[in-house]
Amino acid sequence: MNGGLVPWASATTHVSAHALHYGSGVFEGMRCYETPDGPAVFRLESHLDRLYSSAEIYGLEIPYAQEELSEAVCEVIRRNDFNSCYVRPICYFGSGSLNVHPRSCPVEVVILAWPWATYLGAAGLEQGVRVTVSPWRKFHSRMMPTTAKGCGQYLNSMLAVRDAVDRGYAEALLLDSEGNLAEGSGENIFIVRDGQLLTNDDRHSILLGITRDAVLRIAGDLGYPVEVRALELDDLISADEAFFTGTAAEVTPISEVDTIRIGRGSRGPVTEEIQQAFFDATSGRDRRYAHWLYRVDLVGIESNQSFPLAQEFTPEFVECSKESAEKPPSGEIFIAP
Repeated sequence: MNGGLVPWASATTHVSAHALHYGSGVFEGMRCYETPDGPAVFRLESHLDRLYSSAEIYGLEIPYAQEELSEAVCEVIRRNDFNSCYVRPICYFGSGSLNVHPRSCPVEVVILAWPWATYLGAAGLEQGVRVTVSPWRKFHSRMMPTTAKGCGQYLNSMLAVRDAVDRGYAEALLLDSEGNLAEGSGENIFIVRDGQLLTNDDRHSILLGITRDAVLRIAGDLGYPVEVRALELDDLISADEAFFTGTAAEVTPISEVDTIRIGRGSRGPVTEEIQQAFFDATSGRDRRYAHWLYRVDLVGIESNQSFPLAQEFTPEFVECSKESAEKPPSGEIFIAP
């Protein structure tokens, strides 16, 4: 946290922090996977590229070089002896002024890491998840920068997913200002029809996902044509298959939307092939994608610091089907530089 490892109890932010009041921060979400060569962060450089790009859009000057943050991410993983985990770097305006303009506020930089299973539940990877079209629309790029991963922007997603869960669904699907499909509360969307993939892009108010980009590459390598265009709700309803992509959700099938079954109502063959190829890439089994894995060097880490870094943390799972829900396991959360 701000350049050093700190114990959980000391990893605090003052209640007058600008970001707490106005959402003035940016963040990333990335995963570290266990591989034959040891833990490796999936597409670390791409995630940090986007973090710095988001920060520039919001006028946050990150006081560390990108290489320093890369090493900090690895150190958090090493110090906590993780083989796999979720990593959350966040940069935000701290305490200095509560004027809307953050001119006198320092930039705080924190990296958290914790074990986190599949965001929409392990059962969802095979059975698919039930989604609903949200009454909340995704904001247009003329309202807020949709290509930046800004903290305050996720109030839009929070409203959508809370409404969805309250109505018994696993996830929300937001439409853009013109009524076309945008994305989930934290995922991009792909549709499969007649062996072809359809997806949208930043013209439709989406965050250009790192996992989305990986799936585009994988689909091409598997020989699937991809068309990028506006997606209508009818495209989804009439699809053979559909799936979400995202760092947290990874590749998760969509089984139904507002009680209408998509395809056979579970993971389809194209989704399964892409999903397997994705996990082959993240696990290091497919060497074609080895350049996507940033190895965490576990050798030679020594420290005299002996304070506890962990506090019990339970990530939340949502119901994947009408019949069953996965009980969330206990995990830990860590904060470090």
